[in-house]
Amino acid sequence: MHTPPPTTAPTEPTEADVEVFRLQLGRPPRGLRSIAHRCPCGEPDVVETAPRLPDGTPFPTLYYLTCPRAASAIGTLEANGVMKEMTERLARDPELAAAYRAAHEDYIERRDAIEELTGFPSAGGMPDRVKCLHVLVAHSLAAGPGVNPLGDEALAMLPEWWRKKPCSELCTATDDSVEDTK
Repeated sequence: MHTPPPTTAPTEPTEADVEVFRLQLGRPPRGLRSIAHRCPCGEPDVVETAPRLPDGTPFPTLYYLTCPRAASAIGTLEANGVMKEMTERLARDPELAAAYRAAHEDYIERRDAIEELTGFPSAGGMPDRVKCLHVLVAHSLAAGPGVNPLGDEALAMLPEWWRKKPCSELCTATDDSVEDTK
C-alpha cells in the first residue's frame, strides 16, 4: 500500500471537519483539539484530542482514528490475530521492544506537552503489548513514519481505503466493504 503522507502540522478543525467527524463516529466530537492527519481524499482521518474531556475526565488517547473505512480495515487485522503476533514478537525481539518503548515515550511526550496525565498509560497497549491497532495506526499517521514501528507495520498492511470514493461520501460505519478498495 502507498502510505498516506503525514500532515505537516495539525490544523484547526473547520466547521466542515467537525461535521465529518460527527458523521464518521455518529456523535459530536469531545475534546477535539486539531486535525492531526488528513486522508489523501482531504477529509480528517485522525484527530488530536485533549488529555481531559470538557467535564474533566482523563482521556489518555491523544490520537483518535476517525475514518470508518480505515477503522474497518484495522478491525480485520485485529480479528486475524495481528495484535497477538505483534505482542509475541515484542517478547522475543529486544530491538523491536526498544523501538516500541520509544514510540510509547513519544506518545506520552506529545500528550504531556498539552497536559500531564500522571499515572495514566499512553495508549494501544504501549509499551509492553499491542492492545489496539487503531491507536497505533493513528499515532503513525499523526507522527509520521519511523516513530511507531508497529503502527507503521499495521498501516502498511492496510488497503488504500480512500481509493474508491472520497471519505466524505462514506462517513458512516455502514459504507461499502473495505475489500472493494484493495
